Amino acid sequence: MKNMQLQNYTLLVECEGENRDARVTVEEAGGALNVFLTATESRPCFVRLCWTFKSDGDLQVLGDAWERSYGDLGFRRLRDNARWMPWYFLATDGTAHWCFGVKTQPNAFVSFYYHESGLAATLDCRCGGCGVRLCGRKLLLASFVLRQYEDCTAFEALHRFCKTLCDRPLLPQTMIYGGNNWYYAYGESDYETILSDVKLQSLLADGIENRPFMVVDEGWQLHRCVGPWLPNEKFPDMRRLADEMCSVGVRPGIWIRPLETKDPNVPERWKIERGGARTYLDPTVPGVQDLLRSDLRRIRGWGYELLKYDFTTYDLFGDWGKDLGETITNETGWHFFDQSKTGAEIVKDLYRLILEESGDMLLIGCNTVSHLCAGLVHINRTGDDTSGKDWARTRNMGVNTLAFRLAQNGAFYLVDADCVGILGDHIPWDKNRQWLDLLSKSGTALFVSCNQADDRQTRDLRAAFLAAQQPHTIVPLDWTDTKLPQRWLIDGEPVTYVW
Repeated sequence: MKNMQLQNYTLLVECEGENRDARVTVEEAGGALNVFLTATESRPCFVRLCWTFKSDGDLQVLGDAWERSYGDLGFRRLRDNARWMPWYFLATDGTAHWCFGVKTQPNAFVSFYYHESGLAATLDCRCGGCGVRLCGRKLLLASFVLRQYEDCTAFEALHRFCKTLCDRPLLPQTMIYGGNNWYYAYGESDYETILSDVKLQSLLADGIENRPFMVVDEGWQLHRCVGPWLPNEKFPDMRRLADEMCSVGVRPGIWIRPLETKDPNVPERWKIERGGARTYLDPTVPGVQDLLRSDLRRIRGWGYELLKYDFTTYDLFGDWGKDLGETITNETGWHFFDQSKTGAEIVKDLYRLILEESGDMLLIGCNTVSHLCAGLVHINRTGDDTSGKDWARTRNMGVNTLAFRLAQNGAFYLVDADCVGILGDHIPWDKNRQWLDLLSKSGTALFVSCNQADDRQTRDLRAAFLAAQQPHTIVPLDWTDTKLPQRWLIDGEPVTYVW
């Protein structure tokens, strides 16, 4: 990429129907290339930029993910890099490292295609699956940044670059750790079981001033995996549950899926119009915004200190990140109620609403759009689910996202690479304890999911909780060669894990 110049590009605007007045202007400022779009009658869908230059096909390239990753991140030779890469990428020849991407919280979904003859960027500025009605607005779609580093490792280069992309990360003031009941309960839980979990977490964190969390995951609400966000008969008093957690020195957390509901009283006009029988709420509808605010105020009023909100990308756009390529949705011909905003603007408005109503609660985004939630959540789940039953899933999802998105930790948010799931003897402890050890020294969030632990597990969990309170330096050493790095440099010492 050493021959690339930000200013030497070609540009194309694609609209829904004829382009009558959609115009793109580009301005340089502060080392960034700012791309603006305006239109009055036209309905823009995509802006495309192309840079032509030659690159060595032996360069190794690492891209990011739309939302969570799915065990699929890793370096590829440039000549084999037939993929669209959301948000940013790193290219390295082993000595020099080039990073190219857009600043966080853009107003379009941006992806890159990098090949030996140049680079293409697609800015998806649609409203859902239709062109946006800007109504004369001049909108900053994205700010492109190019950096070259030669005085550091590729990992350090990417971490520096991530800090350049995010001006104001929203970070917790203390290390976040504790329990989550999903990977042993899988939604089958009740009030008394949670209290048992809380006592275990308190015991494991005995003597640690920074108290652990216990997150009540899916299963406490009326219907499986959807709203309305009211407790079922197994959880008779959510406020009392939070109080009892606090009484034993554990901080209460809770899970919700804000945009899907089985409430029969929801008006049709509140639904996202993609078809199908399921009810996905359109957050651009004022009534839906009022409902979301009411739900969040109720949960905050119960006394919960952490909110994990889930499924928003899927519920908004109808796809998982792993099934997407160049753009954020594969479905066309649909739009949100407010057609004057791009999909990226709508996502950020939703995140801001949740942040505003969360008060002092910490926020974990799960299935949140990574580049849009930076600065709007404290913690972000950067990979798909690990497991309490399947070691291969924990290894593939957890280790992969920790290695290849660790550079975002402390730069965008606190990374959450997901839980250590402990469910009987489904996963050999000799394997799971390695994942626990790596997480505890990674500087990322550390959550374990278990309702009982034998003496060895108790000893290892206590040690991990203690280790998580201390600052560590950590770098994956063999990350250019494998999707599951085994060799790590931790506090200056090489450590090998056998996954």
